[in-house]
Amino acid sequence: MEDWVSGWVVSRGASDPMARPWGWTVDVGQPAQVARHVVVDADETRVREAAAQARGEGWWLKVFLPEPCEAPEARVRTWLGPEWAFDEAAFLMSVELEPVTPGTLPPDYALRVWTRGDVVRVLVAAPDGALAARGQMGVAGEVAVADQILTAPAHRRRGLGSVVMRALQRQALASGATRAVLGATDQGRALYESLGWRTHTAFASLCRTTGATEARAVSSGPRETRRTSSRETRAA
Repeated sequence: MEDWVSGWVVSRGASDPMARPWGWTVDVGQPAQVARHVVVDADETRVREAAAQARGEGWWLKVFLPEPCEAPEARVRTWLGPEWAFDEAAFLMSVELEPVTPGTLPPDYALRVWTRGDVVRVLVAAPDGALAARGQMGVAGEVAVADQILTAPAHRRRGLGSVVMRALQRQALASGATRAVLGATDQGRALYESLGWRTHTAFASLCRTTGATEARAVSSGPRETRRTSSRETRAA
């Protein structure tokens, strides 16, 4: 979890993680995500303590149970009130970085890779120049964290997600990282596993809303994953 947090803050330009008795707090400073608490070795007491310090709308909790778990939401849901809305579950995954062959693009698509500071970015442009796929990795020492991986709906099922991930892994390795971590949605998990990533555990992701009515609407409607763009294989 610490690797994931350390690289994620680099990718998002967020604050340094602040150590808490139950994990870390990260200031993000975005309308849809003001800040997040990452709760590790979670039990009811630790989750309630973190939630008590997240009273405003736009706060998020990322909750990791002590043991590997495929569906943590059911347990975490019993510890919190209706003002908390659950995003879809995410899965913590990792891979040891090794040289990989570049992916193959469809005809007339273009791959662009660049690094700004400690953030590696990859763009796949469609034949007409539109965004077809993209992703980024925050590099924090020997760890790189994949983030905001997406494929535009009109360009799915063409292997672009694989091209993006291979390009990111190659560039992160060249930047000095030896391992990579990400938080994958259930939909993205299959892609990453096909590229050699290993799943460690699922974790719960939930946001603070203004009340019970809105919480029900958020849980069945817009999620954190949808507040920035449409994603096929998002890393959380």
